Amino acid sequence: MDSLIENTDRINELLSRYGVKFGLYKNGEFHEQLFPFDSIPRVIKADEWARLSRGLEQRVAALNAFLADIYGPKRIIKDGVIPEDFVYSSSGFLQPCDGVTPPGGVWAHIAGIDLVQGKDGHWYVLEDNLRIPSGASYPVIARELCRRASPETFRRERVLENRVYPKMLAEMMQSVSTDGISVIMTPGRYNAAFFEHSYLAEKTGFALATNDDLFVENNELWFRDYAQGAVKVGAIYRRISDEYLDPLCFLPESLIGIPGIMDAYRAGNVAIINAPGNGVADDKGIYYFVPKMVKYYLGEEPILENAPTYLPFYEKDREYVLANLEKLVIKDVSEAGGYGVVFGRDMDEKTLEAWRERIKKESRRFIVQEVIDFIDLPVAVESESGTEVVPRKADLRAFVLTGADGPKVWPSGLTRFSRVEGSFVVNSSQGGGFKDTWVEAPRAL
Repeated sequence: MDSLIENTDRINELLSRYGVKFGLYKNGEFHEQLFPFDSIPRVIKADEWARLSRGLEQRVAALNAFLADIYGPKRIIKDGVIPEDFVYSSSGFLQPCDGVTPPGGVWAHIAGIDLVQGKDGHWYVLEDNLRIPSGASYPVIARELCRRASPETFRRERVLENRVYPKMLAEMMQSVSTDGISVIMTPGRYNAAFFEHSYLAEKTGFALATNDDLFVENNELWFRDYAQGAVKVGAIYRRISDEYLDPLCFLPESLIGIPGIMDAYRAGNVAIINAPGNGVADDKGIYYFVPKMVKYYLGEEPILENAPTYLPFYEKDREYVLANLEKLVIKDVSEAGGYGVVFGRDMDEKTLEAWRERIKKESRRFIVQEVIDFIDLPVAVESESGTEVVPRKADLRAFVLTGADGPKVWPSGLTRFSRVEGSFVVNSSQGGGFKDTWVEAPRAL
């Protein structure tokens, strides 16, 4: 482990050389920055990971069942488990997807589930990311470079292989594909996660395509291969948001979408990964109901817990929130990436009162949670006296890939940490860094 710490700067230099960066738009300008890597890994014991995996597979199975239901018979609404107006008022619910069953019957092919571990040892789910969750490629390439820097560490440690992610992605895409090739669609070089798009295309062997490389004809999606001519596409891993996907169906001003792709999708001629309309299931308000989904669709008790959450939409929850706002955290359901998160403890009484009034008027717009004092992980930082190891808050984004044969958990994850002492905000868009996640291999019997 010491050799990894000693090589942290060298590994970050290599990450930068490979283009492992994170792009941000700020004040209308594109800024590209290094996604800082800390070489002290997060280590998760084999038995702990086994329980986490069961909980993650259960949760994603329930979320896929919810999406199938909400765009199909809508039993969960008819049975009064989730309020009707709560679903249909979600910005993630897309009317053009109603009544459509994706090829393979899978909606959330790639789920990025954000968890934290409390100081009591329990894991809590903070968010379900089911649209276009990113981040898996960062720990894959980081570990590859760590192996070069300290091969003896990986000969000594019993760690599950994380380089299987591209293979898992390829197998999942091929399992739901219609007749045709698989492609990874990127909006281009200036997208925040362009490194990941190109890296995954290279590792899977799939074509990396922009919208200019793709077109729809006779309700089928085609790729312009300049060596072979037009080639039919059976599965597309799109890395653009729903509203930009098809200018004939969603935003007509979109310049990065593919005109007519929704017609090809509705005709069952192409699998779109992830399926359009998934946003209704990762709405922060719908998150509140996921434990109920597990019981409703699977008939099981949830293995993983939500963070204690209140919906001001309900009178009882609203009364508690208004009375205890100073010790809670408010999240705007329409925001992501660490934006729209405010802590009551940071407000004066005047600001608290203003928020109380806002919550009363916009009760559907916010969820409110107890603040979980989640664990700190060791992070190596440079100081005047040399390298110093300090504690920093960290979360875990676990990845669950669901193909025709059901959900599978990638045996690793993206551990993000805050670079600011005492801060609970770990998102890369807020200046956070990342670590590799080591899952210990089970001991042989």
